[in-house]
Amino acid sequence: MMGTELLALLFGLGSAASWGAGDFSGGLATKRSDVFMVVIISQVAGTVPLVIFTLFWGGALPPANHLLLGGIGGLFGMAGLLALYRGLSEGRMGVVAPVTSVAAAVLPMLLGSFWDGLPTLLEMAGILVALVAVWLLSRTEPDQPFSFDGLGLPILAGSAFGLYFVFIDLAAVEMVLWPLVAARLASMGILLTFLAIGPRRRMPPVRQFPLLIMAGFLDTAGNVFFALATQIGRLDIAAVLASFYPGTTAFLAWVVLRERLNRTQWMGVSAALTALILIALP
Repeated sequence: MMGTELLALLFGLGSAASWGAGDFSGGLATKRSDVFMVVIISQVAGTVPLVIFTLFWGGALPPANHLLLGGIGGLFGMAGLLALYRGLSEGRMGVVAPVTSVAAAVLPMLLGSFWDGLPTLLEMAGILVALVAVWLLSRTEPDQPFSFDGLGLPILAGSAFGLYFVFIDLAAVEMVLWPLVAARLASMGILLTFLAIGPRRRMPPVRQFPLLIMAGFLDTAGNVFFALATQIGRLDIAAVLASFYPGTTAFLAWVVLRERLNRTQWMGVSAALTALILIALP
């Protein structure tokens, strides 16, 4: 495997690890705090260092169209996040999470094949196995029968996340940080607007802030890793690898909270390893 291809694979896995760990941190915080406030504070925590780092080390501003693409991506990303949380609150987590993850990978996979050409047979097999792995890793309720009821919000959330992947890939052609700043500022604008016009919400307790800051930092790191993966590698492979993030969350719950992985999730771990081998083979 060429060095750049290996680096793209590592960046894709880095985005999954960071996003999954961020979701784990945010999930712990939401046990005792308002979900909307958790999202806002963690997003602010991740935006501040991103903006500071970009101002000093991000180089010159890219063309305006790249910033616009990043901003549009940020709007889709926030729409996906709001739809996901709404779906999780109304539906079954064991169905909502995997449907969202797989839906998020499908659109970039199709467009990536169109833009970059079809992947090799091994890569294609790896992508298909990875989609199965994403589904299995996310199945926290494996014994609950599958139903098509209530799939609208998770499909909407996944499609919005997929569009976020696509627009960040388009925006980060020349540089990574400035388009991510544009994406984050656009999403923050939406959040703060909802906060201003919505009902008054209670601030989380101070003891929760370290967890919220960690969640924000990890979310930002995941965005950076994903943008780097798409910049030097294929969009479809980067999106599928990034969609492994529910596995990271489940793994941390197993290690930190002693929550046991079910048999379906262990099957997902095996499928994910198999997918990585297929994608990484020359």
